[in-house]
Amino acid sequence: MIGQLRGTLLEKRPPVLLLDVNGVGYEVEAPMTVFYELPETGQPLTLHTHFVVREDAQLLYGFSSRYERELFRALIKVNGVGPKMGLAILSGIEADRLAQCIQDQDSGTLVKVPGIGKKTAERLVIEMSDRMDKIDGGPASLPGRLSLTPDDDARSDAIAALEALGYRSKDAVAAVSKVAEEGATSEQIIRMALKNLAR
Repeated sequence: MIGQLRGTLLEKRPPVLLLDVNGVGYEVEAPMTVFYELPETGQPLTLHTHFVVREDAQLLYGFSSRYERELFRALIKVNGVGPKMGLAILSGIEADRLAQCIQDQDSGTLVKVPGIGKKTAERLVIEMSDRMDKIDGGPASLPGRLSLTPDDDARSDAIAALEALGYRSKDAVAAVSKVAEEGATSEQIIRMALKNLAR
């Protein structure tokens, strides 16, 4: 099992990046959330990896954090979710936001992620709920996370709306956290966040 790679980033062609490790070039598939944070080519990079051996291929999947990799491993154990869909899910929603949706039993937000239908979203919520507590380094340890509780419906709705408009999850969370005021409706938060994002 190849669990981690540390080397020099040679190429980035989503969803594949090429990493030079002591003269050996590893092709690694990664979610878009990893590509958003990649350094320039020629710079050092460390990835937490998941190695898959099939009859016709040997595949490496790479992640920025150990938690993100463990979440991916939990995802691909869900009935009907393979590595490609797991990557698509983590490309459409960041790991901490996904974990929050699972915790809140929020299949409605998951349906908005490209590639996830209603049945898959419901299955994710049910099957992942039992696995979340077993994953080390939960979402609270990830940077830039806006803590959401069931009482934060307006903020949660605003973030989901911004994501539906095409904003990255991280940017949507940051924008909402800057403008959300006590008692504000989701519509008010969305308007203020869009003004902030347009600057």
